[in-house]
Amino acid sequence: MSKPLHLLVFGATGGTGRHLVTQALAQGHHVTAFVRTPSKLGLTHPQLRVVMGDVLAYADVLTAMPGHDAVLCALGTPSAQHDTLRSAGTRHILQAMQVCAIQRFICLTTLGIGDSKAALPFLHKYILVPLVLRHAFADSETQEQLIRQSPVAWTIARPGELTNGPQTGAYQHGFAATAKGLRIKIARADVAEFMLRQLHEPTYLRQAVSLSY
Repeated sequence: MSKPLHLLVFGATGGTGRHLVTQALAQGHHVTAFVRTPSKLGLTHPQLRVVMGDVLAYADVLTAMPGHDAVLCALGTPSAQHDTLRSAGTRHILQAMQVCAIQRFICLTTLGIGDSKAALPFLHKYILVPLVLRHAFADSETQEQLIRQSPVAWTIARPGELTNGPQTGAYQHGFAATAKGLRIKIARADVAEFMLRQLHEPTYLRQAVSLSY
């Protein structure tokens, strides 16, 4: 087993973020959960530290950053909420990482961003994204641009539609946007498993990786 790492998780109270925290702790890592409302996390563990802060406040992010080996980001907002939390928060995270000389960054976005757009089903591509998810996708596009411009060692996870299914470990990753037979769905637990696995694998260094069953 690889040695335990000190991990900083943003978006820890979200669906995928919570799995990142619980799975990382189960793997023996030391986890700092950066949250706006600590009571929403509802977890206690000897190797868990909860830091209250706002990712939109750079000073909060910078204060939490020192002493970590890697940063995992699962920021998100409801589709009806038209804001720039993902991109603005990620900008602060990347800036603080550079100040603190932390290199490894693994970030959650979504399938359909950039060159993965062709993988989306007709309904998502021509109705849901342009009519319902337009603002969220635009913010994720900006988020990915910021990551690609950063000198950190990044990996972007682009899952299909997220579900609350069990962790299976049986999913596809790194497939072409033109791949056939995909369900364009994946459990948050499996996305978290993939993101944590990247801490020790260089395969997808500085790449955006599509995930689906």
